[in-house]
Amino acid sequence: MSDLLLGIDAGGTMVKVTLFDAAGEEVACEHRPNRMTFPRPGWTERDPDAMWRGAAEAVKAVIGKSGTDPRDIAAVTPSGYGAGLFLVDADGAVVRPGLGSTDSRALGLIEDWRRDGVGPRLSDAILQAIWPGQTTALLGWFQRHEPETLARTAHVLACKDFLRYRLTGDISTDPTDAGCAGTLDVAKGAYALEALREAGLGAWVSRLPEIGAATEIAGRITPEAAAETGLLAGTPVARGVYDVVGCSLASGLRHADQLGVVAGTFSINSTLHARPLLDPRPTLQCPYPVGGLYLATIATPTSASNLEWLCKTMLQAEADRALAAGRSIYEVCSDLVEQALDRESGAMFLPYLFGGPDGMPGALVGLTAGASLADVLRAVFEGITLAHRTDVDFLLGGPQSARPTRAVLAGGPSKSNVWSQMFADAIGLPMTVANGSEFGAKGAAMCGAVAVGLRPDLDAAMTAMTRVARSYQPDARRAERLGRQHDRYLQMSRRLSGGWTPVPAPTAASFAGAPA
Repeated sequence: MSDLLLGIDAGGTMVKVTLFDAAGEEVACEHRPNRMTFPRPGWTERDPDAMWRGAAEAVKAVIGKSGTDPRDIAAVTPSGYGAGLFLVDADGAVVRPGLGSTDSRALGLIEDWRRDGVGPRLSDAILQAIWPGQTTALLGWFQRHEPETLARTAHVLACKDFLRYRLTGDISTDPTDAGCAGTLDVAKGAYALEALREAGLGAWVSRLPEIGAATEIAGRITPEAAAETGLLAGTPVARGVYDVVGCSLASGLRHADQLGVVAGTFSINSTLHARPLLDPRPTLQCPYPVGGLYLATIATPTSASNLEWLCKTMLQAEADRALAAGRSIYEVCSDLVEQALDRESGAMFLPYLFGGPDGMPGALVGLTAGASLADVLRAVFEGITLAHRTDVDFLLGGPQSARPTRAVLAGGPSKSNVWSQMFADAIGLPMTVANGSEFGAKGAAMCGAVAVGLRPDLDAAMTAMTRVARSYQPDARRAERLGRQHDRYLQMSRRLSGGWTPVPAPTAASFAGAPA
């Protein structure tokens, strides 16, 4: 029986392809770079054709390394980062480079929208903030600055939807990506057409794809895609969800008393609601494909990408030594932080390398000559964790906020015991990490399992394909210390804010409704 499931997860830096068995266990995985270019300050773009080639190569490599007969793959499902955009013409050719969710060229447009009232009205219609990398804002920018792009475009696609188009020829999206794009009336589950037209985006409306369920078979592998990937022509392809939802599914988020934390390029912090959350206004909001709930998310670019930057720019020698020893630099960092946990240190890191409040850049303060690399890394781990704590406090601080009693953690930090415990201590909730490592791809594969009838629905898929691998209880002593450190963190952010040339990237202050 064909019961293997292939998930494709195209993130901000890598395309990851993972093969799973019907129980959700990873069989094989391959990564390929998903390179960005930066043609101007604040612009983040990528070559869609190169992204597709990387995905196709990774699929072929997974099939080869696992010795899998392509006939045994029951379904293929893509996932990818939300927002940004990919534009194709009537023949399916790429119109221009795709945009990432970290693109900030629309900051000026958003300010104009705020002044003339368009922004607040649009925000009320889509039930989330207006922010620079949001598809809606980017469409407005193209209409103003690149009208020739509008003229050539036939379809506006999200990342995963572009990959599925290359796999099948299908042009469609699902409610989660439409929600993240800022084009959806979340409460109605349909495009906010009137609000989009009022915002001057009427010309784009006909270019938006049809919306269908994430767990439907949206198409089948074409002969052309089969030749490039090694997949069997005719293999079903499910529509899928965007990566935050995929990670949430794979980490076990399905109840209103849970907080979902995804630590990656962005600090992603989410809660589930019976009705769309209005106060506080989330950065992102979309229908959740389990239980008729809605996923409300606060997102800022203040998470583990700050550590990645540090490792790539300043710790290359340590990374080379780790690789020679068969380890990763992140394992080495985690070990060093554990050694420094109980030492006195005044070092503090503000994780604003990709943009902070009021354009504030990142900062490492409180160092003395006695500080070691371990102390610096501990400050980085803590700073990122406290940025999540700040976002969580905002998400849980409104009259309609959820009241979670437990949390689930996904993303790179979840692979580190010391960092996972730090998250539990800082946020103050019991925290679990699910089995597996490729959560975005796994969430996609779960959609595929439902689409081909291996599971009746996503709730059943979560029960069958996810389990708790590790649990963390807040440590009272360390939680109390991190609470004091969080107060210092907020004070230092306020003291150092102002007077900076704005970082050309999305900032916490750019997200209407996000904590400053």
